[in-house]
Amino acid sequence: MQQERRPIYRTPSSAPQPRKDSTTYKKMSRKEVWVALTALVTALLLIVFFESHHRGGHASPVVNKSPQQSQSTPTTPSFDKKQYSLTDPTSIWVIVNKKRPLSPKNYAPADLTATDLPQRVPGNETMQMRSITASALTQLFSGAKAAGFNLMIASGYRSFSYQTNLYNGYVASIGQAEADKTSARPGYSEHQSGFAVDLEATTRKCELDACFGDTPEGQWIAANAYKYGFIIRYPKDKIGVTGYDYEPWHVRYVGLPLAAEMHNQNTETLEEFFGVVGGAGYSS
Repeated sequence: MQQERRPIYRTPSSAPQPRKDSTTYKKMSRKEVWVALTALVTALLLIVFFESHHRGGHASPVVNKSPQQSQSTPTTPSFDKKQYSLTDPTSIWVIVNKKRPLSPKNYAPADLTATDLPQRVPGNETMQMRSITASALTQLFSGAKAAGFNLMIASGYRSFSYQTNLYNGYVASIGQAEADKTSARPGYSEHQSGFAVDLEATTRKCELDACFGDTPEGQWIAANAYKYGFIIRYPKDKIGVTGYDYEPWHVRYVGLPLAAEMHNQNTETLEEFFGVVGGAGYSS
């Protein structure tokens, strides 16, 4: 008799399980490793960063520079105080004061010229000046006019003979001691160089007077003269340096570079800038 076979019943736990794909585990494992490494590197970089700042250091990124960038940046050269003579009467930097007369004392510029600018005494010899001074003054007058101010030449070049008569007139009127505070002796005047000009408003308000410095025209000149190569030659409270009282109307042409340098350094006088002797007393 054939034996009856019983059916085999498998429990769920003993049922065949689907085969696991080993490649899935491998991909997940690589991803986890990559995340872990990234986190570790980031943590190390943060530690280095905070450590360097804690110690006062600053990590600088490495920048690839081109050959032109790697070259050192040229420095601005210092101002050359020996570019022009301080004694040659033809030099725009010549310093004329009571210790430093013109040489020769009867010097006369060879290029005196008149201008078409407004003049107190049109056509007079004293309205002339060196050509380089006239060119710069024309630009200054244009700048003043654009700002709403009308200027006029009160005095320019003065010859040795003219200065002699002028100075002697002051001495006869107020005495030599007082004359020396306001007028130069012949051969010691900046006006004789052709680089100095006395200015005033066309209204002639405060003409050749200290109050000119308080007028709109005087204030504009004081603030802007350097832009055209001029300086106020005899500033306030500098009689011990320049030898003369305050003259806000008296401008001196020295050229744009020097005027700008003095302005930038806040140095008012040529004597102080170049370190030369000045003062109220004459050398002889």
